[in-house]
Amino acid sequence: MTELNTQMQEVIAQLGRVAVVMGGNSAEREVSLKSGSAVLEALLSVGVDAVGIDAKKDLAVQLQAQNIQRVFNVLHGRGGEDGTLQGLLEFLQIPYTGSGVLASALAMDKVKTKYIWQQIGLPTPNFFVLDATTDWQAVMDELGKAVVKPVREGSSIGMSIVDSPEKLREAFALASEYDSEVMAEQFIAGTEFTVAILDGEPLPVIELHTSHVFYDYNAKYIANDTQYLCPAPIDAQAESEVQALSLSAFLALGCTGWGRVDLMRDAAGKFYLLEVNTVPGMTDHSLVPMAATAKGLSFSQLLIHILTTTN
Repeated sequence: MTELNTQMQEVIAQLGRVAVVMGGNSAEREVSLKSGSAVLEALLSVGVDAVGIDAKKDLAVQLQAQNIQRVFNVLHGRGGEDGTLQGLLEFLQIPYTGSGVLASALAMDKVKTKYIWQQIGLPTPNFFVLDATTDWQAVMDELGKAVVKPVREGSSIGMSIVDSPEKLREAFALASEYDSEVMAEQFIAGTEFTVAILDGEPLPVIELHTSHVFYDYNAKYIANDTQYLCPAPIDAQAESEVQALSLSAFLALGCTGWGRVDLMRDAAGKFYLLEVNTVPGMTDHSLVPMAATAKGLSFSQLLIHILTTTN
C-alpha cells in the first residue's frame, strides 16, 4: 500500500457513515440521480461506509434511521442547492459538503448573485428582471440580444436566446413555467468557460464548445459532440485572470468547499461571470471531475477531498 493510499484509508476511517443525498423533487431530479449513483459507486469502491438516499420524501427520517454521520450532497436544483437541505442538516447537526445556508441560497438566485457581483465591481452581463408588465421592446433595445432564464433553476432548464420583443415575451412565458421570477441577460457572443473551485483553490480552466445554439441541457447531459478542452488553450495571463475572477466570484457569495463558476469571454477577450453552481454535476459528462483529473486527482480522491471540507 502506498503512502497516499495509507493516508486516504486513514481519512476514510474518520468519515463515519456517509449518506449520498440525491434525487429529490426538482426539475434536475434525473441528473441528480445519475450524479448520486456515480458518487456512491466511487465511494464504496474505496471503502467508504456510504449509502444512497433519495431525498424525494422523509429525508430527515431516513438520515436519522440510518445513523448518518456525514452527507455528500448531490441534490441538484431546488431543495439541494438553495439552502433548504443545508438548513435541515444544520438543525440535525450533520456535517455536509458544499456551501452553507446563505451562500447556497444566494448562488441559486441568479439575480441576487448579480446584484452582489455588480456591487463589488465584478464583471457580469447587464440584465433585467421580467414580469407581465415588462416593456419588451425597451428591454430588447437595451440588450440587443438576450438570454432568458428562470432565476432559480439549473442545468439550463427553461432557457432561451432571443433577438426580438415577440420572442422575448414567448421566452418569458416558457421560463415562467419553471420559476415565478424570470430574468433577461445580455447575450455575450464568444466562448464559454468554467472554473471548478476546490477548497479555496481554482482547478484547471475548461473551455467548452457545442454545436447547439448554447450550452443547453442536451449539450450538457446527452450530446456526445460537446467538446471540453482542459486545460483550456488560453495563455497563462488569461488563465490566471479567469481563475482569480472565478475565485473572487465564489468567495463574494460566501461559498465554501467546492463548486463551479461559469463564464463567457467575448471577442475582445473580456470575461463575464454568469453564475456559481454550488452542487455541480457528477455524471460522466460533468466538468468538476474533468478539472480534477487535469490536476492529478482521481474521481475517488476528489470525492474524499470534498468530504473532508464539510460544514
